[in-house]
Amino acid sequence: MIRFILNNENIETNLPAGTLLLDFIRYHQHLTGTKIGCREGDCGACTVLIGEINSGELEYKSVTSCLTPIGNAHHKHILTVEGLNFEGLNPIQQAICDEGGTQCGFCTPGFIVSMAGFCLSKKEPSYSNAIASVDGNICRCTGYKSIERALMHLSTLLTSRKKADPIEFATSKSILPSYLKSIKNRLRNLSLLPNGLEKRLGEDFKFIGGGTDLYVQQHEAMVEANISLLANKKELKGITREENTCIIGAAATVTDLMESPVIQQYFPNINNFTKLVSSTPIRNIATLGGNFVNASPIGDFTIFFLALDAWIKLTDGYQSREILLRDFYKGYKQLDKSKDEFISQIKFALPAEGALFNFEKVSKRTHLDIASVNSAICIRVAKNLIEYVSISAGGIAPIPLFLTKTSDFLKGKILDEELIGQAVAIAQTEVSPISDARGTEAYKRLLLSQLIKAHFIRLFPALLIDKILAA
Repeated sequence: MIRFILNNENIETNLPAGTLLLDFIRYHQHLTGTKIGCREGDCGACTVLIGEINSGELEYKSVTSCLTPIGNAHHKHILTVEGLNFEGLNPIQQAICDEGGTQCGFCTPGFIVSMAGFCLSKKEPSYSNAIASVDGNICRCTGYKSIERALMHLSTLLTSRKKADPIEFATSKSILPSYLKSIKNRLRNLSLLPNGLEKRLGEDFKFIGGGTDLYVQQHEAMVEANISLLANKKELKGITREENTCIIGAAATVTDLMESPVIQQYFPNINNFTKLVSSTPIRNIATLGGNFVNASPIGDFTIFFLALDAWIKLTDGYQSREILLRDFYKGYKQLDKSKDEFISQIKFALPAEGALFNFEKVSKRTHLDIASVNSAICIRVAKNLIEYVSISAGGIAPIPLFLTKTSDFLKGKILDEELIGQAVAIAQTEVSPISDARGTEAYKRLLLSQLIKAHFIRLFPALLIDKILAA
């Protein structure tokens, strides 16, 4: 039995845990404000909010319900557009109406739900954060300016919140309905009931993290599949530091990574990197372990952690083992993993003092797109001598690739423009790109060269300045 709260109603269902939340909302509960758009997590028409108690606090995040298995709603609060008001328009909806923010109207519920999520978040109520809150919503009528004006009204409305609790503030100002104040206690009571998701998996089962790619690839199969939901396992979450090692639960999401004090301390540009990867609703549910196991040759965070020479902990629930992430990939979609194993932890040595990190990505669109080629680097240079360097790249081989020869070549050498050129040439000997929908082989080779150069230009701009001055 799966138990959760949908708007103001307690829900119990024995539907398969892989059933999509979107389909349950529309076809079983007949709440049709949540729209069916792309079914791939791109358009945002199906956006809902998921509320969950973390460290004693009720937190809401926007998600795409078209990629969310209903099992991941267990013991949580699901908020759809119908649950945002019961009498008349709330101020979010009124702002959309006043500014003409709804045209054909199909995308409007998703925008309103994302804006409600902004009201319930603890982020500074700035206009830029308001805009960022709808980065997963697309208006095909191209009516963004009117929506932006509505967002301006919303951010102004929230300026007096200061340090007040977002839920208390939103309900006291009648921005959102008062029943939200009771949700935390109701979720606590739900958690006291027997956990209906604990069961024997049997022989034919699949592990699922966030499901953001798996449901796109295998939509029909996943709905009825016998699944183990790793994203609900608290022991697989969290980001901690032990001496000079960072330990990440494999079910940690991209948002968890962005919000981690440890990650922010050692990777101050983390938000710039993650903005190149998907959208807020996807980042809220996509797990790092899922990104690794999906084994896409262009998995953005696989490339990110390969450059950190991370290692992973695999377990079958009884025995565990650790291997380097770079050794995990044996061929296209072929992993050093048995069917019964899943990733439980990701570990990497925190960058030493003076080390620099960078991530680069090229895709047809700057945002919300799959990479043609991506690359990351971790490097430490002292007095122009490269003491340590590791470079990874995606889209240039059947697997996410750690550039071993290139990294080894650079170590112990004086950093200058000529050395970078030599490193680029060596990198070309390590890769084997193919021509496909994202570019020809020659184009991908060119992109790899340009991204390696981009790492050094971004991290060591003096190299470029010296070249200009010498010209």
